[in-house]
Amino acid sequence: MRAITPLESKHALDLDGLRAPEVTFWSVRDGDSVVGCGAIKRLDAAHAELKSMRTAPARKRSGVASLLLAHILAEAGLMGFTRLSLETGSAEFFLPARKLYEKFGFDYCEPFADYRPDPHSVFMTRAL
Repeated sequence: MRAITPLESKHALDLDGLRAPEVTFWSVRDGDSVVGCGAIKRLDAAHAELKSMRTAPARKRSGVASLLLAHILAEAGLMGFTRLSLETGSAEFFLPARKLYEKFGFDYCEPFADYRPDPHSVFMTRAL
């Protein structure tokens, strides 16, 4: 993603960011291999942000992302969140991700939290 997204528009969490107390991280394993991951970041008591959704290249379009996103949505609800929002890229590269989020009921929205309008970003949200 770094190759297609300008540094000022990159919002992915690094390893230290994923270790922050307000972040919950999940991974999907197939045997000994991690084939997907995702996280949520608490924004406030009712609102969280979906972060770091990734699928191993060899497992793209195999259902890993749908399985993980369904799990994260359920867990976010159990954690008491009533809204989940996300930022993703606007480039064609990110179209499969946007289609996945649409399939799971996310609607396009204005920037949230500390985000600002950015031609390289798309913002989406859904109620839980």
